[in-house]
Amino acid sequence: MEALFQQDPVGQAVAQAVAALRHPSVRGPERWLLAVSGGRDSMVLLDAAVRAGAPIAAVATYDHGTGAAATEAATLVEQTAERLGLSSLTGRRTSAPGESEATWRSARRAFLRGWATEYRARIVTAHTRDDQIETVAIRILRGSGVRGLAAMDVDSGPLRPLLGVSRPQIASYADVFRVQWVEDPSNAGRGFLRNRVRHDLLPAFEAVHPGFRDELAEVGRAAGAWRREVEAMVDGLQPVIGNGTLVVRRSALAHFDRDGLSLIWPALGARVGVTFDRRGTERLAKFTMAKGSGGSIPLSGGVTVERTATSFVMRPPQPVTLLY
Repeated sequence: MEALFQQDPVGQAVAQAVAALRHPSVRGPERWLLAVSGGRDSMVLLDAAVRAGAPIAAVATYDHGTGAAATEAATLVEQTAERLGLSSLTGRRTSAPGESEATWRSARRAFLRGWATEYRARIVTAHTRDDQIETVAIRILRGSGVRGLAAMDVDSGPLRPLLGVSRPQIASYADVFRVQWVEDPSNAGRGFLRNRVRHDLLPAFEAVHPGFRDELAEVGRAAGAWRREVEAMVDGLQPVIGNGTLVVRRSALAHFDRDGLSLIWPALGARVGVTFDRRGTERLAKFTMAKGSGGSIPLSGGVTVERTATSFVMRPPQPVTLLY
């Protein structure tokens, strides 16, 4: 392998990125559930993870039922895993005409999370630096705040060892190691926002402002660093979490002004899977600063935050009881 890297130092970046996560001081002995679609990026991840001796619990792939290419890709993943002596897991469904990309992602995530729980493993994906840049651009288009601009540069959720690796580096690795993969024909279409950003918007901005992609990458990196600082601050508040309910002491929030609370509350909500919109965050910050005890505030999605003499209690939506 070293001889091949001497011929192609660019491809070495891929293996180094994967191997870095194997160091005990970085992630520890977690087992990996590799999410492999059969496309070039994920097949390179599979190859590099095996070469790096990663603790692979299983290889998971998902056939969305969108056509022959999707089925071919899933079959390639299964055959490759078998050749490498790895367990493979395949999810399959039939996609309805006109289904959104979000629907596909939701089904795939549910499949991966289910098996990650079964194997007690961490999901590992092949998202690249280019995926991160595209996601930052999409978040900007949708009016995201700083927290959202971190995009995939977060410590929670799946591991993304290739997030600092570019697509040209992935392609170089695939060429050197003769990695087989299946091209998804939907990647070339303009039906999805990400494809329009990838093929039209970013090249247009780069043409008139060279280095624009690098600047977006830096926005994501800086937002990710900022988000980790906020998460560390939230850890210091010592919120108590159980059964979807979060309790934080009023004294822990007392020294924050409205702007500070507008940063802290979204991070607290994320701990129990709650996302606040801008209006809800502003209302909650104002509610937090109000004097006295008692009272509650309803938020979107059926979430409520109650104020007691000593704490704020965030409660999940209550189940609806149907009367017959």
